[in-house]
Amino acid sequence: MSSGATVRPGDARYRGLISGANTRWVGTPEYVRLVSSAAEVVAAVQEAVDQGLRVTVRSGGHCDEDFTTSSGIQVVINVAGMDAVYYDEERQAFAVEPGATLGRVYETLYRGWGVTLPGGTCPTVGAGGHIAGGGYGALSRLHGLTVDYLHAVEVVVVGADGRARTVVATSEPDDPHRELWWAHTGAGGGNFGVITRYWLRAPGTASAEPADQLPAPPAELLVSDVAWSWDDLTEEGFTRLVRNFGEWHEANSAAGSPGAGLYSQLKTQHRSAGAFRMSTQVDASVPGAPELLDAFLAAVNEGTGAEYSVNDRSVLPWFYVVREWFGFVEPSLPRWKAKSAYLRQAMPADQLAALYRQLTREDYDNPFSMVALVSYGGRINDVEAGVTAVAQRDSVMKLLYVTLWTEPSEDDRHDRWIRECYTDVYAATGGVPRSNDVTDGCFINYADADLADPALNESGVPWHELYFGANYPRLQAVKRQWDPRGEFGHALAVRPAG
Repeated sequence: MSSGATVRPGDARYRGLISGANTRWVGTPEYVRLVSSAAEVVAAVQEAVDQGLRVTVRSGGHCDEDFTTSSGIQVVINVAGMDAVYYDEERQAFAVEPGATLGRVYETLYRGWGVTLPGGTCPTVGAGGHIAGGGYGALSRLHGLTVDYLHAVEVVVVGADGRARTVVATSEPDDPHRELWWAHTGAGGGNFGVITRYWLRAPGTASAEPADQLPAPPAELLVSDVAWSWDDLTEEGFTRLVRNFGEWHEANSAAGSPGAGLYSQLKTQHRSAGAFRMSTQVDASVPGAPELLDAFLAAVNEGTGAEYSVNDRSVLPWFYVVREWFGFVEPSLPRWKAKSAYLRQAMPADQLAALYRQLTREDYDNPFSMVALVSYGGRINDVEAGVTAVAQRDSVMKLLYVTLWTEPSEDDRHDRWIRECYTDVYAATGGVPRSNDVTDGCFINYADADLADPALNESGVPWHELYFGANYPRLQAVKRQWDPRGEFGHALAVRPAG
């Protein structure tokens, strides 16, 4: 019996623990187990296996889909209490437990050693799923993905004999568990077991000093937030603006180029919002940082026939921006649906026309619906596609399609819009961003279960090809070895090889 607390229906805490940040997904598990150590996770998993109960794990609770709340889930292991971040002298790497939020990770690493991880811009996301999915963020063009720093992972797995145990898998070439490590560099959470700890350090680091083993963030950032009014933009002006954003990234996403130090989010909201914004940051210490930002803003706005308004242009400490600045740390709504795409180049004319069409529809009026184009590339693309489980290593932008709302009665309306928008934009490739010269599939951390539903994905492109590309067979082999009984899974989880 696990020594962790057990929360069952009738307990005042139960309602608050059976859903995550996306409140449209509410589970009905027999119980939630609150754990605080790897030993407690082993005991909790063993108990569930012994009783034949379907088990899942939750860390930060930001999953876009119902992976931890679906009707088949009977036990939720909540690892939010495992939130330590510290330097492990024995492994000479930074240890991060899965319940630590990105905000806690950034604060602890920065205050203690002046370093950081190139992770996401939402400080309340849990490290557990974020790292394993190949998390990226505002410093990734300079420093790569979170998984590019993954040295080792501790996982509770269940063997063919039905016994739960803890395994540590490292990146060392002679580690017999190395493939299990590799599978945690981009396959996402909930696939092979329960992650109980990560160890992170820059590969090839010779120094024994902790401050040399992860990237140092900029001391200060030059930040910019600008907005365009929909009333000032014709269709030609809007499509020119989005194309300009893409073309700038095509030309400025080589690792080591001056443009690689610039990160931006162009958040094209539905016309009912009245306007949409673009938030940008540049390392303020880089010579010519103001000129780089000015040139970027001019390039994006060129030929649009419109002028943008400036909401903010400031030099701020990195530590403030990563936790507080409104350009990247924005409030959300309790219900949402998301989709994604990788872009290898600027959106072509047919995609731009569809994007404009969907964002200006008069039969749909949600101001919290948007398609965000986000900077990618740089150092991310220095890594070959097979080195980690992240297959997409030559894109220059990532797209997030998202619609947010409050009322449960509106679920179908908002789902319909985002599905129609996505299908319209990728009509030329069957309604999905299949891998070609322009697009390269989807991002597993922006999970979209529609892609695994034959009734919704009629493209003929399997969901796993969109997410994992040529890496999927290797992931399947890991699944077969490390989860032979199929104890862990969800709608977009790796299936074992036949």
